[in-house]
Amino acid sequence: MLERRREAAAAAWNLSEGVVLVEAGQPVPIPGRGDPTYPFRAHSEYLWLTDRERPGGIVAYDPAQGWAEFVVPVTTEELLWTGLESDREGVPDGTRPIDELAAFVAGREPRMLGATADPDQELRDALTRARRPKDDVELERMRVAATATEAGFAELRRLVEPGRTERELQVALEAAFMSNGGDFLAFETIVAAGDHAAVLHFTPTLRELRGGDLLLVDAGAEHKGYAADVTRTYPIGERFGAEQQLAHDTIHAALDKAIAACRPGTQWGDVHRTAALVIADGLTELGVLRGNAETLVESGAVRLFFPHGIGHLVGLGVRDTGAASDEPSSPGLRLDIPLAARQTWTVEPGLYFVRPLLARERGHDGVNWDRVDELLDFGGVRLEHDVLITDDGCEILTASIPL
Repeated sequence: MLERRREAAAAAWNLSEGVVLVEAGQPVPIPGRGDPTYPFRAHSEYLWLTDRERPGGIVAYDPAQGWAEFVVPVTTEELLWTGLESDREGVPDGTRPIDELAAFVAGREPRMLGATADPDQELRDALTRARRPKDDVELERMRVAATATEAGFAELRRLVEPGRTERELQVALEAAFMSNGGDFLAFETIVAAGDHAAVLHFTPTLRELRGGDLLLVDAGAEHKGYAADVTRTYPIGERFGAEQQLAHDTIHAALDKAIAACRPGTQWGDVHRTAALVIADGLTELGVLRGNAETLVESGAVRLFFPHGIGHLVGLGVRDTGAASDEPSSPGLRLDIPLAARQTWTVEPGLYFVRPLLARERGHDGVNWDRVDELLDFGGVRLEHDVLITDDGCEILTASIPL
Protein backbone atom coordinates (compact mmCIF):
# COMPACT_ATOMS: atom_id res chain seq x y z
CA MET A 1 0.00 0.00 0.00
CA LEU A 2 2.60 2.58 1.11
CA GLU A 3 5.00 1.54 -1.65
CA ARG A 4 2.31 2.20 -4.27
CA ARG A 5 1.41 5.57 -2.75
CA ARG A 6 5.00 6.70 -2.52
CA GLU A 7 5.66 5.64 -6.09
CA ALA A 8 2.64 7.66 -7.18
CA ALA A 9 3.86 10.72 -5.27
CA ALA A 10 7.39 10.43 -6.67
CA ALA A 11 6.04 10.07 -10.22
CA ALA A 12 3.78 13.11 -9.75
CA TRP A 13 6.67 15.24 -8.49
CA ASN A 14 9.12 14.00 -11.17
CA LEU A 15 12.16 15.39 -9.35
CA SER A 16 15.75 14.81 -10.39
CA GLU A 17 17.30 16.49 -7.35
CA GLY A 18 16.48 18.12 -4.03
CA VAL A 19 14.62 16.82 -1.00
CA VAL A 20 10.96 16.97 0.04
CA LEU A 21 9.86 16.88 3.70
CA VAL A 22 6.25 16.16 4.65
CA GLU A 23 5.46 17.06 8.26
CA ALA A 24 2.87 15.34 10.45
CA GLY A 25 2.43 18.36 12.70
CA GLN A 26 2.35 18.85 16.46
CA PRO A 27 -0.39 18.54 19.08
CA VAL A 28 -2.32 21.80 19.50
CA PRO A 29 -2.84 22.99 23.09
CA ILE A 30 -6.37 23.89 24.14
CA PRO A 31 -6.15 27.59 25.06
CA GLY A 32 -6.36 28.29 28.78
CA ARG A 33 -6.76 24.64 29.79
CA GLY A 34 -3.27 23.88 31.07
CA ASP A 35 -1.50 21.00 29.34
CA PRO A 36 -4.41 19.22 27.54
CA THR A 37 -4.30 19.29 23.75
CA TYR A 38 -6.87 18.72 21.04
CA PRO A 39 -6.89 15.11 19.76
CA PHE A 40 -3.89 14.81 17.49
CA ARG A 41 -4.57 14.33 13.78
CA ALA A 42 -1.60 14.07 11.49
CA HIS A 43 -1.70 16.17 8.34
CA SER A 44 -3.46 14.16 5.62
CA GLU A 45 -0.44 14.31 3.28
CA TYR A 46 1.77 12.73 5.95
CA LEU A 47 -0.87 10.18 6.91
CA TRP A 48 -1.38 9.12 3.29
CA LEU A 49 2.35 8.51 2.86
CA THR A 50 2.94 6.75 6.21
CA ASP A 51 -0.38 5.38 7.52
CA ARG A 52 0.81 6.65 10.89
CA GLU A 53 -0.47 9.27 13.37
CA ARG A 54 2.85 10.30 14.94
CA PRO A 55 3.27 13.84 16.37
CA GLY A 56 6.43 15.45 15.10
CA GLY A 57 6.95 12.85 12.39
CA ILE A 58 8.48 13.71 9.02
CA VAL A 59 8.53 11.59 5.87
CA ALA A 60 11.32 12.58 3.49
CA TYR A 61 11.93 11.97 -0.20
CA ASP A 62 15.16 12.33 -2.15
CA PRO A 63 15.10 11.08 -5.77
CA ALA A 64 18.58 9.63 -5.23
CA GLN A 65 18.09 8.11 -1.75
CA GLY A 66 14.40 7.30 -1.95
CA TRP A 67 12.02 7.55 1.01
CA ALA A 68 12.75 7.68 4.73
CA GLU A 69 10.52 8.29 7.73
CA PHE A 70 11.78 10.12 10.81
CA VAL A 71 9.95 10.17 14.15
CA VAL A 72 10.38 11.58 17.61
CA PRO A 73 11.24 8.52 19.74
CA VAL A 74 8.57 7.28 22.14
CA THR A 75 9.55 8.06 25.73
CA THR A 76 8.76 6.34 29.00
CA GLU A 77 6.83 9.45 30.06
CA GLU A 78 4.73 9.29 26.91
CA LEU A 79 3.96 5.61 27.50
CA LEU A 80 2.88 6.46 31.05
CA TRP A 81 0.44 9.21 30.10
CA THR A 82 -0.77 8.62 26.56
CA GLY A 83 0.75 5.45 25.09
CA LEU A 84 -1.30 2.85 23.31
CA GLU A 85 -1.12 -0.88 23.96
CA SER A 86 0.98 -1.39 20.82
CA ASP A 87 3.52 1.34 21.69
CA ARG A 88 7.02 0.63 22.94
CA GLU A 89 9.90 2.85 23.92
CA GLY A 90 12.15 4.03 21.09
CA VAL A 91 11.32 4.32 17.39
CA PRO A 92 8.71 2.22 15.56
CA ASP A 93 9.89 -0.39 13.07
CA GLY A 94 10.69 1.04 9.65
CA THR A 95 11.46 4.53 10.96
CA ARG A 96 14.51 6.45 12.04
CA PRO A 97 14.98 8.85 14.96
CA ILE A 98 14.33 12.49 14.14
CA ASP A 99 17.90 13.51 14.95
CA GLU A 100 19.08 11.63 11.82
CA LEU A 101 17.03 13.90 9.56
CA ALA A 102 19.74 16.56 9.27
CA ALA A 103 22.18 14.06 7.77
CA PHE A 104 19.54 12.95 5.25
CA VAL A 105 18.90 16.56 4.20
CA ALA A 106 22.65 17.24 4.14
CA GLY A 107 22.37 21.02 4.34
CA ARG A 108 20.03 21.39 1.37
CA GLU A 109 17.01 23.70 1.38
CA PRO A 110 14.07 21.27 1.59
CA ARG A 111 10.74 21.73 -0.17
CA MET A 112 8.05 21.47 2.50
CA LEU A 113 4.62 19.85 2.59
CA GLY A 114 2.20 18.66 5.25
CA ALA A 115 1.80 20.70 8.43
CA THR A 116 4.09 23.55 7.45
CA ALA A 117 3.58 27.29 7.31
CA ASP A 118 5.24 27.51 3.89
CA PRO A 119 4.14 24.62 1.65
CA ASP A 120 5.51 24.19 -1.84
CA GLN A 121 2.38 24.78 -3.91
CA GLU A 122 3.65 23.06 -7.05
CA LEU A 123 4.41 19.85 -5.15
CA ARG A 124 1.17 20.10 -3.18
CA ASP A 125 -0.90 20.38 -6.35
CA ALA A 126 0.84 17.33 -7.82
CA LEU A 127 0.32 15.31 -4.63
CA THR A 128 -3.32 16.36 -4.43
CA ARG A 129 -3.95 14.92 -7.89
CA ALA A 130 -2.01 11.74 -7.08
CA ARG A 131 -4.12 11.17 -3.96
CA ARG A 132 -7.51 11.46 -5.66
CA PRO A 133 -7.80 7.90 -7.03
CA LYS A 134 -8.54 5.71 -4.00
CA ASP A 135 -6.72 2.40 -3.56
CA ASP A 136 -8.38 -0.75 -2.23
CA VAL A 137 -7.27 -0.10 1.36
CA GLU A 138 -8.75 3.38 1.29
CA LEU A 139 -12.04 2.12 -0.16
CA GLU A 140 -12.31 -0.61 2.45
CA ARG A 141 -11.89 1.95 5.21
CA MET A 142 -14.54 4.16 3.61
CA ARG A 143 -16.91 1.17 3.51
CA VAL A 144 -16.35 0.56 7.23
CA ALA A 145 -17.07 4.25 7.88
CA ALA A 146 -20.25 3.97 5.81
CA THR A 147 -21.39 0.90 7.78
CA ALA A 148 -20.82 2.70 11.07
CA THR A 149 -22.71 5.71 9.71
CA GLU A 150 -25.59 3.47 8.66
CA ALA A 151 -25.87 2.18 12.24
CA GLY A 152 -25.92 5.74 13.60
CA PHE A 153 -28.68 6.90 11.29
CA ALA A 154 -30.74 3.77 12.06
CA GLU A 155 -30.51 4.50 15.78
CA LEU A 156 -31.35 8.18 15.32
CA ARG A 157 -34.31 7.49 13.05
CA ARG A 158 -35.86 5.34 15.78
CA LEU A 159 -35.79 8.33 18.14
CA VAL A 160 -37.22 11.04 15.88
CA GLU A 161 -40.37 12.20 17.65
CA PRO A 162 -41.73 15.37 19.26
CA GLY A 163 -40.17 16.16 22.62
CA ARG A 164 -36.71 14.77 21.91
CA THR A 165 -33.93 17.34 21.70
CA GLU A 166 -31.43 17.88 18.91
CA ARG A 167 -28.66 17.16 21.40
CA GLU A 168 -30.27 13.90 22.52
CA LEU A 169 -30.36 12.66 18.94
CA GLN A 170 -26.77 13.73 18.38
CA VAL A 171 -25.56 11.69 21.36
CA ALA A 172 -27.43 8.56 20.24
CA LEU A 173 -26.18 8.89 16.66
CA GLU A 174 -22.54 9.35 17.62
CA ALA A 175 -22.61 6.51 20.17
CA ALA A 176 -23.86 4.15 17.46
CA PHE A 177 -21.07 5.31 15.15
CA MET A 178 -18.45 4.38 17.74
CA SER A 179 -20.10 1.05 18.55
CA ASN A 180 -20.10 -0.08 14.93
CA GLY A 181 -16.63 0.52 13.57
CA GLY A 182 -16.18 4.27 13.74
CA ASP A 183 -13.19 5.55 15.67
CA PHE A 184 -13.75 9.30 15.21
CA LEU A 185 -16.33 11.73 13.89
CA ALA A 186 -15.76 12.72 10.28
CA PHE A 187 -16.92 16.25 11.20
CA GLU A 188 -19.07 18.00 13.78
CA THR A 189 -22.55 16.46 13.67
CA ILE A 190 -25.44 18.57 12.36
CA VAL A 191 -28.87 17.88 13.87
CA ALA A 192 -31.18 20.74 12.91
CA ALA A 193 -34.93 20.92 13.56
CA GLY A 194 -37.43 23.42 12.15
CA ASP A 195 -35.89 26.65 10.91
CA HIS A 196 -32.49 25.45 12.18
CA ALA A 197 -32.47 23.20 9.08
CA ALA A 198 -31.91 26.31 6.95
CA VAL A 199 -28.46 26.81 8.55
CA LEU A 200 -26.00 24.82 6.49
CA HIS A 201 -23.58 23.91 9.32
CA PHE A 202 -25.82 23.96 12.39
CA THR A 203 -24.64 22.91 15.87
CA PRO A 204 -27.27 20.88 17.80
CA THR A 205 -28.97 22.56 20.74
CA LEU A 206 -31.36 21.60 23.54
CA ARG A 207 -34.32 22.68 21.43
CA GLU A 208 -37.10 20.09 21.52
CA LEU A 209 -38.41 18.68 18.26
CA ARG A 210 -41.88 19.90 17.34
CA GLY A 211 -44.44 17.84 15.46
CA GLY A 212 -44.88 19.00 11.87
CA ASP A 213 -41.33 20.39 11.53
CA LEU A 214 -38.49 19.04 9.43
CA LEU A 215 -35.36 17.48 10.91
CA LEU A 216 -32.13 17.67 8.90
CA VAL A 217 -29.23 15.46 9.99
CA ASP A 218 -25.78 15.68 8.38
CA ALA A 219 -23.21 13.40 9.98
CA GLY A 220 -20.60 10.74 9.37
CA ALA A 221 -18.29 8.31 11.09
CA GLU A 222 -14.59 8.08 10.38
CA HIS A 223 -12.52 4.89 10.32
CA LYS A 224 -8.71 5.04 10.37
CA GLY A 225 -8.86 8.56 8.98
CA TYR A 226 -11.41 7.80 6.23
CA ALA A 227 -14.77 9.51 6.29
CA ALA A 228 -18.40 9.00 5.43
CA ASP A 229 -20.61 12.06 4.93
CA VAL A 230 -24.38 11.55 4.83
CA THR A 231 -27.41 13.83 5.06
CA ARG A 232 -31.02 12.82 5.56
CA THR A 233 -34.14 14.91 6.18
CA TYR A 234 -37.01 13.45 8.20
CA PRO A 235 -40.51 14.52 9.15
CA ILE A 236 -41.06 15.05 12.86
CA GLY A 237 -44.27 13.10 13.15
CA GLU A 238 -45.82 10.37 11.06
CA ARG A 239 -45.35 11.93 7.62
CA PHE A 240 -44.30 15.02 5.69
CA GLY A 241 -46.79 17.81 5.08
CA ALA A 242 -47.70 18.46 1.45
CA GLU A 243 -45.15 21.24 0.89
CA GLN A 244 -42.47 19.28 2.76
CA GLN A 245 -43.18 16.20 0.65
CA LEU A 246 -42.86 18.20 -2.55
CA ALA A 247 -39.53 19.64 -1.41
CA HIS A 248 -38.25 16.21 -0.33
CA ASP A 249 -39.38 14.62 -3.61
CA THR A 250 -37.63 17.39 -5.52
CA ILE A 251 -34.34 16.89 -3.72
CA HIS A 252 -34.64 13.11 -4.01
CA ALA A 253 -35.07 13.48 -7.78
CA ALA A 254 -32.16 15.94 -7.95
CA LEU A 255 -29.98 13.47 -6.04
CA ASP A 256 -30.91 10.58 -8.32
CA LYS A 257 -30.27 12.54 -11.51
CA ALA A 258 -27.01 14.00 -10.25
CA ILE A 259 -25.73 10.55 -9.26
CA ALA A 260 -26.76 9.17 -12.65
CA ALA A 261 -24.57 11.86 -14.22
CA CYS A 262 -21.51 10.78 -12.22
CA ARG A 263 -19.24 8.91 -14.60
CA PRO A 264 -15.67 9.31 -15.85
CA GLY A 265 -15.18 12.36 -18.03
CA THR A 266 -18.23 14.24 -16.80
CA GLN A 267 -17.43 17.75 -15.59
CA TRP A 268 -18.33 18.24 -11.93
CA GLY A 269 -20.05 21.51 -12.82
CA ASP A 270 -22.36 19.59 -15.12
CA VAL A 271 -23.37 17.33 -12.23
CA HIS A 272 -24.22 20.46 -10.24
CA ARG A 273 -26.22 21.91 -13.11
CA THR A 274 -28.16 18.66 -13.50
CA ALA A 275 -29.33 18.95 -9.89
CA ALA A 276 -30.02 22.69 -10.14
CA LEU A 277 -32.39 22.22 -13.08
CA VAL A 278 -34.43 19.66 -11.13
CA ILE A 279 -34.56 22.00 -8.14
CA ALA A 280 -35.69 24.85 -10.39
CA ASP A 281 -38.66 22.78 -11.53
CA GLY A 282 -39.49 21.82 -7.95
CA LEU A 283 -39.38 25.41 -6.75
CA THR A 284 -41.63 26.40 -9.63
CA GLU A 285 -44.14 23.71 -8.64
CA LEU A 286 -43.91 24.96 -5.06
CA GLY A 287 -44.87 28.42 -6.30
CA VAL A 288 -41.59 30.04 -5.26
CA LEU A 289 -40.09 30.61 -8.72
CA ARG A 290 -41.59 31.65 -12.03
CA GLY A 291 -40.16 30.86 -15.43
CA ASN A 292 -38.11 28.39 -17.41
CA ALA A 293 -35.70 26.14 -15.46
CA GLU A 294 -32.71 27.00 -17.66
CA THR A 295 -33.34 30.72 -17.24
CA LEU A 296 -33.82 30.41 -13.48
CA VAL A 297 -30.50 28.59 -13.14
CA GLU A 298 -28.64 31.07 -15.36
CA SER A 299 -30.10 34.12 -13.58
CA GLY A 300 -29.05 32.87 -10.15
CA ALA A 301 -32.61 32.59 -8.85
CA VAL A 302 -32.11 28.91 -7.96
CA ARG A 303 -28.97 29.77 -5.98
CA LEU A 304 -31.11 31.71 -3.50
CA PHE A 305 -32.57 28.35 -2.41
CA PHE A 306 -29.70 26.02 -3.36
CA PRO A 307 -26.76 28.19 -2.29
CA HIS A 308 -23.98 25.58 -2.08
CA GLY A 309 -22.26 23.27 -4.52
CA ILE A 310 -23.53 19.80 -5.30
CA GLY A 311 -20.78 18.20 -3.21
CA HIS A 312 -17.06 17.68 -2.73
CA LEU A 313 -14.33 15.07 -2.74
CA VAL A 314 -14.39 12.85 0.35
CA GLY A 315 -11.99 10.19 1.62
CA LEU A 316 -9.03 10.84 3.90
CA GLY A 317 -11.05 13.39 5.84
CA VAL A 318 -14.38 14.86 4.88
CA ARG A 319 -12.81 17.53 2.62
CA ASP A 320 -10.31 15.39 0.77
CA THR A 321 -7.92 16.50 -2.00
CA GLY A 322 -9.74 19.75 -2.77
CA ALA A 323 -8.88 22.14 -5.54
CA ALA A 324 -5.30 22.48 -6.67
CA SER A 325 -4.21 26.08 -7.16
CA ASP A 326 -4.55 25.93 -10.94
CA GLU A 327 -7.92 24.14 -11.10
CA PRO A 328 -11.08 25.99 -12.07
CA SER A 329 -14.07 26.64 -9.87
CA SER A 330 -17.44 28.15 -10.59
CA PRO A 331 -20.11 29.89 -8.47
CA GLY A 332 -20.95 27.67 -5.53
CA LEU A 333 -18.38 24.98 -6.42
CA ARG A 334 -15.05 24.51 -4.67
CA LEU A 335 -13.62 23.02 -7.86
CA ASP A 336 -14.83 22.01 -11.29
CA ILE A 337 -12.86 19.12 -12.74
CA PRO A 338 -13.67 16.07 -14.88
CA LEU A 339 -14.59 13.00 -12.85
CA ALA A 340 -12.22 10.03 -13.02
CA ALA A 341 -12.33 6.40 -11.92
CA ARG A 342 -11.66 5.70 -8.22
CA GLN A 343 -12.43 9.23 -7.11
CA THR A 344 -14.94 9.47 -4.25
CA TRP A 345 -17.41 12.34 -3.99
CA THR A 346 -20.38 13.47 -1.96
CA VAL A 347 -23.54 14.34 -3.90
CA GLU A 348 -25.77 16.55 -1.75
CA PRO A 349 -28.46 18.73 -3.33
CA GLY A 350 -30.52 20.90 -1.00
CA LEU A 351 -33.37 23.39 -0.85
CA TYR A 352 -33.55 25.98 1.95
CA PHE A 353 -35.31 29.14 3.04
CA VAL A 354 -32.46 31.13 4.59
CA ARG A 355 -33.84 34.36 6.03
CA PRO A 356 -30.66 36.51 5.85
CA LEU A 357 -29.90 35.41 2.28
CA LEU A 358 -33.45 36.01 1.09
CA ALA A 359 -33.62 39.39 2.83
CA ARG A 360 -30.42 40.46 1.09
CA GLU A 361 -31.61 39.31 -2.34
CA ARG A 362 -35.21 40.46 -2.06
CA GLY A 363 -36.45 41.70 -5.42
CA HIS A 364 -34.46 39.18 -7.48
CA ASP A 365 -36.17 38.42 -10.78
CA GLY A 366 -38.10 35.19 -11.16
CA VAL A 367 -39.00 34.88 -7.46
CA ASN A 368 -42.54 35.01 -6.07
CA TRP A 369 -41.68 36.96 -2.94
CA ASP A 370 -45.18 36.73 -1.47
CA ARG A 371 -44.86 32.94 -1.58
CA VAL A 372 -41.37 33.12 -0.07
CA ASP A 373 -42.79 35.08 2.87
CA GLU A 374 -45.24 32.25 3.52
CA LEU A 375 -42.38 29.73 3.70
CA LEU A 376 -39.75 31.60 5.70
CA ASP A 377 -40.05 29.17 8.63
CA PHE A 378 -39.89 26.11 6.38
CA GLY A 379 -36.26 25.24 7.19
CA GLY A 380 -34.57 23.10 4.58
CA VAL A 381 -34.19 19.71 2.93
CA ARG A 382 -30.86 18.11 2.01
CA LEU A 383 -30.09 14.53 0.94
CA GLU A 384 -26.59 13.19 0.49
CA HIS A 385 -24.84 10.05 -0.70
CA ASP A 386 -21.14 9.22 -1.07
CA VAL A 387 -20.26 7.81 -4.49
CA LEU A 388 -17.27 6.03 -5.97
CA ILE A 389 -16.61 6.76 -9.64
CA THR A 390 -16.18 3.48 -11.52
CA ASP A 391 -14.95 2.72 -15.03
CA ASP A 392 -18.42 3.22 -16.52
CA GLY A 393 -20.51 5.04 -13.91
CA CYS A 394 -20.52 5.12 -10.14
CA GLU A 395 -21.23 3.04 -7.04
CA ILE A 396 -23.20 4.52 -4.13
CA LEU A 397 -21.14 3.73 -1.03
CA THR A 398 -23.95 4.81 1.32
CA ALA A 399 -26.83 3.17 -0.54
CA SER A 400 -27.89 1.12 2.51
CA ILE A 401 -28.88 4.25 4.46
CA PRO A 402 -32.55 4.87 3.60
CA LEU A 403 -33.56 8.17 2.11
